[in-house]
Amino acid sequence: MSLTLADQDRPELQKAIEEMVESGFTGVTMRVHDERGEWVGSAGVRKLGETAKPPTNGHVRVGSNTKTFTATVVLQLVAEGAIGLDVPAADYLPEFGLDPKITVRMLLQHTSGVFNFTGEYYEDGTFAPGIPATTTGKEWVDNRFKTYRPEELVRLALSKPARFAPGTDWSYSNTNYVLARLLIEKVTGHSLAEEMQRLILGPLGLSDTVVPETSPEIAEPHARAYYRYEDAGQQKTVDVTRQNPSWISTGGDLISTTQDLHTFISALMGGKLLPAPLLAEMCKPESKAGYGLGVFVQDAGENGGIVITHNGGMAGHAALMYSTPDGSKTLTAALNYVDDAALSMAAAFQKAAQRLVKEVFGGGHAGSADAAEPAQ
Repeated sequence: MSLTLADQDRPELQKAIEEMVESGFTGVTMRVHDERGEWVGSAGVRKLGETAKPPTNGHVRVGSNTKTFTATVVLQLVAEGAIGLDVPAADYLPEFGLDPKITVRMLLQHTSGVFNFTGEYYEDGTFAPGIPATTTGKEWVDNRFKTYRPEELVRLALSKPARFAPGTDWSYSNTNYVLARLLIEKVTGHSLAEEMQRLILGPLGLSDTVVPETSPEIAEPHARAYYRYEDAGQQKTVDVTRQNPSWISTGGDLISTTQDLHTFISALMGGKLLPAPLLAEMCKPESKAGYGLGVFVQDAGENGGIVITHNGGMAGHAALMYSTPDGSKTLTAALNYVDDAALSMAAAFQKAAQRLVKEVFGGGHAGSADAAEPAQ
């Protein structure tokens, strides 16, 4: 029941995304499915210097939303008996010399303690660099078409000190999900793309969701992604819509649309992809950040109840994905912006996500800052 005069039907939603553009995003597209039907709107521009709005059916690099898809594949393989959730990951991937206490569950829940290959932010404010990620400015720009093998990212991470003993704390690490990818490929003998096609994309008809591997391409239509950096004392802004996403790998490389994200999260929460006991495990949060297995579990505030979510940023593209625990109400959004090494859009990203959740799911606070952090 697509509504054509979207901004007239739900002026408060249109106003919310226009305010996001005013806060610094170059473009926003949002899709809401609730008891009033489907609402789709867009604001801002598709490309800097032009006036056309972002396409409502546009493809976007969804960043860390990739983790929810990947966790779902792992749990589907658990349901098939191919993987044990509480089995040491080293049993499946002996070649890396992983701490034998790290289980598959700890990878999916970010409780493994394994160093984040895109760099680690420590509580005392220090930063330990990893590969040239988007926190490195010109170095990332110069390397953005380089191919990284997943094994290379894992080995780099494992050459660094662990953050904590397995299972004793929580820390967001893209490395966990590259290990999950390698685990999927090891036990099935197929690529992650093939298993995702078999278990999620095919059954749900998600024809606009792509595992890009090393391809820099993104299908039309799409809004543009930008990155600002300093070069020889001068600020430069470049279009980074095309890039080789192997630098983030399964930490955040998927391409999708707001429609496909809606179909996915609604089906997942509606029990169409996982048996009820495994869906319950997925949505059982650890105590520090409220992270389950590939999803954040958040309080949507006064009268809002619980929302299941993952958001992600990917070098000038980002995506939001929220659902009620039964899949009946969803909010998905695609954002484009000018990224930089200082992650200067992070605060606006967090504030915008909270505002949208409040608008769609109920009053109050939308949850922890961690949920709104970009992939890097």
